[in-house]
Amino acid sequence: MINIDNQTKVDLDLEVLNQISHEYTDKDIELLIINSEDMREINLEQRQIDKTTDVLSFPLEDFPHFPLGSIVINSDLAKMKAEELEHKTTDEITLLFIHGFLHLLGYDHECDNGEMRKEEKKIIKKYNLPKSLIVRTI
Repeated sequence: MINIDNQTKVDLDLEVLNQISHEYTDKDIELLIINSEDMREINLEQRQIDKTTDVLSFPLEDFPHFPLGSIVINSDLAKMKAEELEHKTTDEITLLFIHGFLHLLGYDHECDNGEMRKEEKKIIKKYNLPKSLIVRTI
């Protein structure tokens, strides 16, 4: 189950988000949707980087009955990127969710051999979504 704290007015495709998460895990996931300034504060506090970002993931230890972790999405940047790439904001939020979710599952595009990119492409194709973060930076 996805526990959502949407602190913005952005719409989410809850059906797709839940389908994606249930394909990979039975664990709960916390999803926090916030604005750019709040994201900057979290990024500074957690990563010592004093700027905003689009998505952050915080995995938890793998203990029985513990949630998988938290995904934090910046709705301001999601809206801007969706407008820039001419697709729906809900699709951009879903792409950011997928990216963060794969990080919770242990994938890491910065040090893997393309496994995260491959998994992301598979999910994007299945749900007929636009190109993702990793895919569009190639």
